[in-house]
Amino acid sequence: MRLYFLTLLSTFMLFSCKENSTKTNAQKVKLEQTQNVTYAKGFTIENHDTYKTLTVTSPWPNSNKTFTYYLVNKNKTIPEALKNKTVIKTPINKLVVTSTTNVPALEFLEVEDKLVGFPNTNFISSKKTRTRIEQGLVKDLNSEADINTELLLALQPDLVIGHSVNGNNKSLNQIERFNIPVVIDGAWTENHPLGRAEWIKFIAAFFNKDDEAQTIFEAIEANYLKVKQLAAKTMKQPTVFSGSMFKDIWNVPGGQSFMAKFLEDANTNYIWKNNTSTGSLQLNLENVLEKAKTANLWIGAGLFNNKTEMESQYNGYTFFNAYKNNNIYSYTKQISETGGLIYFELGPLRPDLVLKDIIKIAHPEVLPNYELYFFKPLN
Repeated sequence: MRLYFLTLLSTFMLFSCKENSTKTNAQKVKLEQTQNVTYAKGFTIENHDTYKTLTVTSPWPNSNKTFTYYLVNKNKTIPEALKNKTVIKTPINKLVVTSTTNVPALEFLEVEDKLVGFPNTNFISSKKTRTRIEQGLVKDLNSEADINTELLLALQPDLVIGHSVNGNNKSLNQIERFNIPVVIDGAWTENHPLGRAEWIKFIAAFFNKDDEAQTIFEAIEANYLKVKQLAAKTMKQPTVFSGSMFKDIWNVPGGQSFMAKFLEDANTNYIWKNNTSTGSLQLNLENVLEKAKTANLWIGAGLFNNKTEMESQYNGYTFFNAYKNNNIYSYTKQISETGGLIYFELGPLRPDLVLKDIIKIAHPEVLPNYELYFFKPLN
């Protein structure tokens, strides 16, 4: 009986070890397949033997729709399993994008020469890409809402990277009807600044530049976390508010928004930090004045260049202490010759620079030799 029991026990342990080993190997394979995406919540990338699966889970706010794209190298045959799927051959040779935020990613990845078209090129600020526009290498496709489809078809792009506010985008739907692949970039829906920057991995996937994107992102992340730690050591927390009036509505960043995260990581006391909104709050002047009248700093005061512009547009701005004490900062320091704001274009990819600016404003002693990059004081 004892011999039988030992034999049975040995058999059980053998099968148990095999089962655990199988589970461990399966988990390891799954881990190797999934690319490292740390902060971004809106997309995933999985590597397979002959293709990649790129899934966008947050194409626009509060969406319950996902988009899956299958990326197959140009020198490989499309697997039978991907027939009737959205297949994109990589690396992309000719590209059209619809958001200026994609331009820095292309330049950092050194594939800006693949960009052949953009709706309203005046919005692009980068000197490098503006040079290509002036040389006629990047065509103006009119506007995002009314893309010049005739010119688009003449360009014959391999891919169009678009974005959507709510899923209703007639221009993108029309482009797809011409059998031009369209993918949705949802970077702007991310609530963590580093999550937005991490979408460079999404762009890189179409050029087989995953390793380069990882290296770039790791450098940005390291810079961000370094200055965040420096700010965390400061003892004071200046009170901060943000936003400005538009048609009698003051748009205030929600307490769970990416801007609120910047202010938190800069070790400031954001007045609406306890709010649970990930977007903007629509308030009136009285609402804002009640909470922010005595705040120390006003960071992100719209597109103004000086206090005179502010007062001429809305006299109510003068009621705030930050206005009276010249403690107002706007992201209008760098404007291109065609009127594009560098902050809107480069800021999403370089949250480390945005955070440095805010820390420099809130805790100037932390970065004594740093010069503001995006923001400037309004006097």
